[in-house]
Amino acid sequence: MKASSVSRILPDRPILSLADYVDGGGGTALERARNMNAEDVIGEITAAGLRGRGGAGFPTGTKWRSITKSGGRHHYAVCNAAEGEPGSFKDRALIRMNPYQIIEGLLIASETVGAIESFIALKASCQRETQRIADAVAEMDEAGWFRDLGLTIVNGPEEYLLGEEKALLEVIEGNDPLPRWLPPYLHGLYATAPQLGWQAHNAETGHEGVHLSNPTLVNNAETLAQATWILAHGVESFRSVGTDTSPGTVVCTVIGDVKHPDVFETEMGTTLREVIDRCGGPLPGRTVKAVVPGVANAVLPADALDTPLTYEDMKAAGSGLGAAGFIVYDDSACMVEVATTLSRFLYVESCGQCLPCKLGTQHITEALERIRDGIGTEEDVETIGERLQIVADANRCYLPVQEQNLISSVLRFFPEDLVSHLEAESTLPHRSIPTPKIVDMVDGVVTYDERQERKQPDWTYR
Repeated sequence: MKASSVSRILPDRPILSLADYVDGGGGTALERARNMNAEDVIGEITAAGLRGRGGAGFPTGTKWRSITKSGGRHHYAVCNAAEGEPGSFKDRALIRMNPYQIIEGLLIASETVGAIESFIALKASCQRETQRIADAVAEMDEAGWFRDLGLTIVNGPEEYLLGEEKALLEVIEGNDPLPRWLPPYLHGLYATAPQLGWQAHNAETGHEGVHLSNPTLVNNAETLAQATWILAHGVESFRSVGTDTSPGTVVCTVIGDVKHPDVFETEMGTTLREVIDRCGGPLPGRTVKAVVPGVANAVLPADALDTPLTYEDMKAAGSGLGAAGFIVYDDSACMVEVATTLSRFLYVESCGQCLPCKLGTQHITEALERIRDGIGTEEDVETIGERLQIVADANRCYLPVQEQNLISSVLRFFPEDLVSHLEAESTLPHRSIPTPKIVDMVDGVVTYDERQERKQPDWTYR
């Protein structure tokens, strides 16, 4: 059986003009939301059971309500389209096919939480997507969709942490993508209240009076597109597919050792096996060995392929749905090679504000490299185990937890690969495993970021 194809938010063909979008029902959700009070809008999003599609899976209605209940002088709303999760291309695919639905969702969210200004953040390298957003914003602005709400497109650096919501706020404010301590609903954009301790910032330029914490809503691009669909079609229609606890659809990216890598929308509850079959299955003569859901969750071995893609089932399988980006590895891949590549990605992308994270990911990566190269010892295995226990101590963001989840799971499920390297008798093919950071994906052809292999832990390139 293959994953069923649906096209609620990822259309079969690009929507190239606002007129085409409106002809297909675009604008219905915003008009409806403007005729409802904020609590009713939030109630509908909550009843639909929409959860954040950026990776965390946090209930969207709860997040929106937290902003309306947080007080503060100013509220802001941010669309996080700074997709950097290895194995994921869904947000860029959505923007290329229909940016209007994402922007409409941001307008709905902004008005619902009382935002005085909104932002859409992308990587500067995503020039095609930035242009599509800019053209759509210009059309919608000229047509009067924005009323008095300002919308700014922010292009950020290439770093993985740009997609972390607290680091994203720093970039919008003109700083490096270094995660702050408190979440956006407690310490938002241009906040002048103290974040920690008693020392506050200077007052925001152009405003007067106390600004307090400025609660800020940050939603992923897919989440906002889904919110638009809900308000246009209703709660019952949204929940007509998926499961009771994980309703609706999800946009999946499947890359790696499959015949036809793809980005597509499918019903929640579709199994991982069906999703892989949707991409033609494994390469000829090969079988699936493991699937990595980005770098945020534990690896899934082949005997877990019948796991349904729901938040609950993926958690029960010891992993997570994440951003629904799946990297498939077949039986020609050595999982020590995979672990080394992905650990190095996290080490390099760590910002260094939390020393247990930066040093821990470094020591784990270096130990894995020695094991991969056939010069590792039991001491290296002990080092990995020790560092995995403390790498997330006092962490500002989720990155070191990702290291714990991913690396520990690879070693747990594939001990034979580790032992083979330690005994220097490896019969496994030493196949190169590239960092699966996608820079483009067209007609099933995936282009990885070749610069990533040259990136250094200080974010420079050799």
